[in-house]
Amino acid sequence: MATSTTLSIIVPVYNEQYLVQASLNRLQVLGESPLLSRIKVIVVDDHSTDQTEASLKQFRKSWEANPWSPKFEWIFLHHEQNQGKGAAIRTGLEYVDTELVVIHDADLEYHPRDLLKMIPLFLEEDADAVFGSRFLAGEFKRVLFFRHALGNSFLTFLCDLVCDLNITDMETCYKMVRTSLLKSIPLESCDFRIEPEITIKLAKRGARIFEVPISYSGRTYQEGKKINWKDGLLALGAILKYAVSDQIYTADKYGSEILARLNRAPRFTRWMADTVRPYIGERVLEIGAGIGNMTLNLTPQPVYWATDVNPLYLDSLRKFCSTRPYLHVAFTDVTDPSSFPKGQQFDTVICLNVIEHVKDDVAALQNIRNVLEDKGRAIVLVPQGPNLYGSLDRVLGHYRRYTKEQLISVGIKAGFQVQEVLEFNRAGVIGWWLNGQVLPRKTFGYGQIKMLNLLVPLFRRMESWLLLPPLSLIAIFEKVPDRKE
Repeated sequence: MATSTTLSIIVPVYNEQYLVQASLNRLQVLGESPLLSRIKVIVVDDHSTDQTEASLKQFRKSWEANPWSPKFEWIFLHHEQNQGKGAAIRTGLEYVDTELVVIHDADLEYHPRDLLKMIPLFLEEDADAVFGSRFLAGEFKRVLFFRHALGNSFLTFLCDLVCDLNITDMETCYKMVRTSLLKSIPLESCDFRIEPEITIKLAKRGARIFEVPISYSGRTYQEGKKINWKDGLLALGAILKYAVSDQIYTADKYGSEILARLNRAPRFTRWMADTVRPYIGERVLEIGAGIGNMTLNLTPQPVYWATDVNPLYLDSLRKFCSTRPYLHVAFTDVTDPSSFPKGQQFDTVICLNVIEHVKDDVAALQNIRNVLEDKGRAIVLVPQGPNLYGSLDRVLGHYRRYTKEQLISVGIKAGFQVQEVLEFNRAGVIGWWLNGQVLPRKTFGYGQIKMLNLLVPLFRRMESWLLLPPLSLIAIFEKVPDRKE
């Protein structure tokens, strides 16, 4: 277990000429902590119209003349136009290269000593995010604004309803998050709507969120408080917007942002799991496990390895291990035999929607065969129908779609014996054809996915008599022993 970490602090600043230096000076307390080996402070002046810029120059000059600690590194940025708190956070995030990141306001409402309460949860509890709550029992809280607190509680309640969480303070400034996670989330908000956006998207990513009590010395509007009832209405709209949004992954080479939408159809995943479950043994390797939807449907098993190449998915999968001693998580590239779990032999390899993504599918299946015991099974699902190849296939990185004959041929070339080829999801072929060829789209509509999930029970009953080609093929390959000369 790590005993220390690194932290970036993003400080959005707007018209805080009288408070910003005192606020930044408070950060000095972080340098005393043995839990932090490096501290990077990123100050973003959001085009202040008062003397904030001069105050920041004065602070910078003072710090350079008398630096606190070699742990600290400073970056000062400036927006040419006022864009809002969310935009300042997004600008600062581009410069973050530490393990953790947190937002610190340029006023004196929060004290950085409370940040030191959050760090142990990342080191000891494998937290993904820690929120500082002003409504849990902290050392103190300034008594102010009943209506403001009521509005905050209402927005937090709505956010919890959307996320199915029990967060006590969604609007808190102090949100400390693992940098790799936060950078993989597409943030859109430019203003205070960034608070519900971060919270809801972290929840949708399955983040392990913790809360700690913090002290809070709120200020009055006469003292410079900026958030008001209009921001509350905007936050309400943001909660409704992000409740139905699937934009929770930034675009990457793995197609994470597209595959995330498919996770909105858990009934479809259960249908697929029910189809392959009769063929599964007791020592299972799943290749391309994603965020674990299929894994959770097919476990528990005596031994189960869930693997992927996407580091974001691997982080998600590892969260399941603490309560599932039979579950192992590892990086495995089906094209690289050296990446398979060392010293392991399996009676079942599950490979769903994977080999269409690789150039040499025969070699990939041979790699799978090599980790199977004699008489072991490879369960391989691929997209069916070369004539259905369209825009969705291109976006997802499919090299091909298969006919039954092609899939059988690839399996035989890889040294397998074909036990059975199942045809799966006939009803889905219409939607794929419309989206991928007629329209043609590069993603699935949110409404389409919700409709798919709703209609899965009907599709399952219709499967045996629909006069349509299947959208997918599932081959059950068996490893036959090599002949001895």
